[in-house]
Amino acid sequence: MPRYKLTVEYDGAPYCGWQRQANGLSVQEALEIVLKEFSGEDVTVFGAGRTDAGVHATGQVCHIDLSRAWKGETVRDALNARLREAGGVCVLKAEAVPDSFDARFSARKRHYLYRILNRRPPPTLLKGHVWWAWRPLDVEAMDSAAKRLLGTHDFTTFRSTHCQAKNPVRTLERLDVTRAPGDEVHIHASAQSFLHNQIRSLAGSLKLVGEHRWSAEDLVAALEARDRKRCGPVAPPDGLYLTAVDYTSAMPVTSATAA
Repeated sequence: MPRYKLTVEYDGAPYCGWQRQANGLSVQEALEIVLKEFSGEDVTVFGAGRTDAGVHATGQVCHIDLSRAWKGETVRDALNARLREAGGVCVLKAEAVPDSFDARFSARKRHYLYRILNRRPPPTLLKGHVWWAWRPLDVEAMDSAAKRLLGTHDFTTFRSTHCQAKNPVRTLERLDVTRAPGDEVHIHASAQSFLHNQIRSLAGSLKLVGEHRWSAEDLVAALEARDRKRCGPVAPPDGLYLTAVDYTSAMPVTSATAA
């Protein structure tokens, strides 16, 4: 069966998260519905990573198997024509890949962005897409503290109590805090994998550093405590975006007689 890699953008606000579940419409289910309409098949969508309700993506990756070979552009455009009616999800790219490609298990690095709107007036157009922090934030202090968390650590403090990962050790390859043009503060995080709520937990604790309520030493002490109770407030899902997923190399396109 021809396999396709899809790169997907979505607004997580109207959805109950990436993964199919009983309590509402998920992004995965929204894609599977339009795939059924397009192909006439029951197609399972396999994502590179789960995102919680309210979390967005500009570069989620997933893979699907279809019984018929199509041009990537045909798959992309056919799905988008159907997705437009529901809104909030868009397929940016569809490309044929070998059967060995797996959106989740072939991934080598995942990249996230957390957006904080740092101004006194609350958001209007950006409501639901940023975390509003009205107190001035010391971005330099936040970035300096963030660098203390790079490398391989036990991140028990910064993961959800509902996290299902067997091992709390992760290697954080990037954690940068910068002030973007305008009133936004951006937190960029990269790793092969993250624990449940890890980035939102880190963002909430870094905000305390930016408000001078925590020092860098307080952040490190919280990490070393390996105690969820030592975590700062968990940032809301509104400001979190899955921006890209890296793979070892560009996957060769399979040869097929595409319609």
